[in-house]
Amino acid sequence: GMIASLMMYLRPETAEAHARYWALICEELAARGIAAPETLNNKAEEFTVWKAPDLTLSQTCGMPYRLWLHDHVTLIGTPDFAVAGCPPGYYSSVFVIRADDPRETISEFRAARFTYNQSFSQSGYAAAYTHCSAEGFWFKDRSQSHGHRNSAQIVADGRADIAALDAVSWRLIQRYDPFASHLRVLERTTPTPGLPYIAAAGANRIATFAAISQAIARLMAEDVETLGIRGLVDIPSTAYLAVPSPPIGA
Repeated sequence: GMIASLMMYLRPETAEAHARYWALICEELAARGIAAPETLNNKAEEFTVWKAPDLTLSQTCGMPYRLWLHDHVTLIGTPDFAVAGCPPGYYSSVFVIRADDPRETISEFRAARFTYNQSFSQSGYAAAYTHCSAEGFWFKDRSQSHGHRNSAQIVADGRADIAALDAVSWRLIQRYDPFASHLRVLERTTPTPGLPYIAAAGANRIATFAAISQAIARLMAEDVETLGIRGLVDIPSTAYLAVPSPPIGA
């Protein structure tokens, strides 16, 4: 049957707000004649969900979208998290280091250990690659963490020196994780389009966009604060496809 997931900014502390948000989306979809599963399948492997022929809604990352998904899914819209220094619907990455690390520029980290969530992550990998390439280097010493929170924890613990984190994920880490106090932001990357909502090919984009927009407008203030979501923005596919990717194997 149908499948949906909203796992990108899901944490135990935000799970209830996510569930209420999804319930509102379901109501608004139903009001427009669009069927949706009652519960989110946030445990399913992400590409399985993103490529499902019966995908009602999910949130993907800009890099998988431009590399693998854009020809196979409907781009619905981009949630706006009001990230400082970014246009609506855009975000950036923060390079975090230990608070007591004396280095002041990214160039001083060229021999450092870099940890990242996934090599197909826009915020954790591609944005970092583009930023460092402009300084004439890429980290040779890299480790994979399988999550932004893991990356932050690994840097705080001294198992790596630097990580690039999605600015929205970093906001949640600062709010909920005590180890965040051991970290500081070194630099921020250039803003790129944020994590888009997608549905299966052939989905009714206009109705789905309207449903999500209305669901966001109906969120109670507490859930708006928890999720950090301010609205839905129409960012064209071309804006996602224009973002640079690291060369294959880099």
